[in-house]
This record gives sequence, structure tokens and C-alpha cells, in this order.
Amino acid sequence: MPLLLPNPSSPLPSPLRHRLCSSSSSSYPAAVGGFLLRSGHRPGPPRLHAADSCVVLGCGLVTLDYLATVDAYPRPDDKIRTGELQKSGGGNAGNALTAAARLGLNTRVISKVANDETGATVLSELNEAGIDTSHVIISDGGNTTFVYIIIDKQTKSRTCILTPGDPPMVPSDLPMSSLSAALQDVSLLYLDGYSPEMELVVAQQADQMKIPILVDAEQERTKEELEGLLSLASYIVCSGNFPKNWTSIPSLPCALLEILLQYPRAKFVIATLGEKGCMMLERSEAGDDSVVGAADIEVVADSLKWELHKDDTLPTCISSKIMRLSARGLRTIFGRLLIGTAEAIPASELVDTTGCGDAFIGAVLHALSTEMPPEKMLPFASQVAGIKCRAIGARAGLPWRSDQRLAKYL
Repeated sequence: MPLLLPNPSSPLPSPLRHRLCSSSSSSYPAAVGGFLLRSGHRPGPPRLHAADSCVVLGCGLVTLDYLATVDAYPRPDDKIRTGELQKSGGGNAGNALTAAARLGLNTRVISKVANDETGATVLSELNEAGIDTSHVIISDGGNTTFVYIIIDKQTKSRTCILTPGDPPMVPSDLPMSSLSAALQDVSLLYLDGYSPEMELVVAQQADQMKIPILVDAEQERTKEELEGLLSLASYIVCSGNFPKNWTSIPSLPCALLEILLQYPRAKFVIATLGEKGCMMLERSEAGDDSVVGAADIEVVADSLKWELHKDDTLPTCISSKIMRLSARGLRTIFGRLLIGTAEAIPASELVDTTGCGDAFIGAVLHALSTEMPPEKMLPFASQVAGIKCRAIGARAGLPWRSDQRLAKYL
């Protein structure tokens, strides 16, 4: 039979705000467009809050994901059966904040949904995770963003087909009084780059309030969309291909160096590399100007790779000393290079990589909020991402703070 997917845009018979206030999440219908779906949400133990005065605010994308597992990705004109069909909340901001909330942070989100059944489900899941959704914008018409995700059981890969929300989130959606309220008590701002105009306004206000900013730099974004956000970023996290594409420098260590040179406010940049782990370049605030000469960052990276304990199944990290680092044709910075490994997940346990980068960022948000050193932060974030891979969808496998696999980090 054909791979059929549901229609997620059924309108609600009553205003969404009223339903969210008067109904529990279990009251929402489980049938969508004629398909009975099993939610990917799994209840867990009560969330352990960080200090009440510290809030992590995220601004960006929240979605509803429809996840279909197949034995193999279909060829053109194929008709195949799904092995399993689930629905679960998604979107970079929604996923990262859910990860951070499960790890114990107080979280808040600025995003936009429509007054439809999809929007109700999205907000219900965020509320269940303990995320403050009081600043989510709800449009009277249009549709909430949704994503069809095809998970190939053979290659352990996934293909995402996104239908954008309409109308999109724009700065005029959030009056300055509401933005000020959203930023109240915020200790860290996270931006996923999906709504760059709105996020730039939020970032500019946060910058005036001396709130540090973490930017998730996705390679799908254009320079025009990301330039303003990166210029205000305190921390940058990106996928492995982003630095090379952004700087046109083929060497990853050199590209990371160029990014820190381009954006002097950034304290570090991390490139996530999937099963190969991650690489981080951290700027040092106190450089020794008496040091003559500089170490070639590619040579430093190669030496670190030789020192890695590659036989370890759990994530590890190795760091260079703080030194002046250079690359051919580039200026130098004082800092250090860190390389982290990923968990070696047995093939029998690897289920779905959807949202791994978001899980990693959620853990980084927790690490920054608790002043965790980078040598501990990178293995911690990799461990959180690895645990997530053992369940379908971006959120079902996210660990709670009480997870014994995280005990040595917390």
C-alpha cells in the first residue's frame, strides 16, 4: 500500500488558548486525519528545577513531527508499508528546550503556532515538559509547522519534509512590553535561526540587557539570515559542514578559527560531527602578549586526535593547552582546541538520529547554566545525544536528570 500521511491542519472548534487552559493534554484527540497515532511522548519523573531566578529562553521553531519507519527508503514510484507511525513534538527550539528542561533547567519559549489541532498538540507537549509557553504567539488562521520524517531502518538515516507554518513569526507579533516580560529573569538566550528577523529583535534586546546568547548555526540558513545573530552570539554551535561552507575553508580547525576571528564576541564555537564526536575552539580572555610565535591549529588538531582514547565506548574529551593559535593566511587568537568523541552505540540499540543536534544543544544550555567546564560539557552533551538515539523521534529518548547514565556528570 502507499505510504500515506495524515493531514495535520484540522481546525479546532474553539479557541486554542481556552482549550489549553481548561483541558489536560490527554483530552486532545489521538486520531488525526483518519489515522490513529501513538504519541512519541514518554512520561518521566518530576523535573528537577535549577535556581528559580535562572531561566533559559529559547526563540525559534516548534513543530509536530509525523515519524514513519520503513525497512528501506522508497525508490521513485515505489509503494511501501510503514513499520510504525508516531507523532511527537519537534522543531529545534522545542527539542533543545525539552532536553534542557528534563535536565533540570527552568525554560521558556518564544515561537508561533496556529489555532489548529496541530498547534494544540505542540503546546500540550511543551507544557508537559515544563516549558513556559506563555509567550508563544497563536495566530487565528493558517497552519502550525509540521514535518513528515521517514526513518530508514536499514541505513539508520532519516529524511525530513517540512511544511512551514503560516503566517510566519515576525517582529510585529511580539510587542516590546511582551518581549521585556519574556526576557525577565533570563540568564541565557538560545536562538535556532529559523525566524531570523524575530530572533534578531530578541537578540538585540537581550544584548542590551547583558544576557549571553547561544546561536545554533544551521547550514540551511543564508549569510543574510545569520550574520546579525552571529555578530551578537556569545556561543556558537553548528553542524560539521557549517564552518567549511560559511568560511570557504576546507579545514575544520582553520574554519573554526576564522569564525572566532569574524565574531569577536563569541567565546567558543562547537562543530558537531555525529558519530565522529565534536570539535570546539574556545577563546581565552587572558592571552600572553609576550608569547612569540603561534602554533598551527591543524598540527594541534592532529596531535590531539592521536591522543584520543578511541577504544572508549563512552564519550571522552581531550584539550590542548591555552596558546596562540594560527592558520595559514589568518590572524591568530589565544585559546585552546578541544576534541570530543561520541558514544559508540551498538547497531542493535541505534534507532533514530532525529534531533540529536538539538539534544546536544540542550545539554550545552544546561552546562553553561551550571558553569560546567568544557572538558566535562562535551562528553556530557554527547552522552545526552547518544541516549536520545535509542528511541524514535526527537524527544522520546531524551534523558531525565535522574538517569543513571548521566550521574557522573551531574
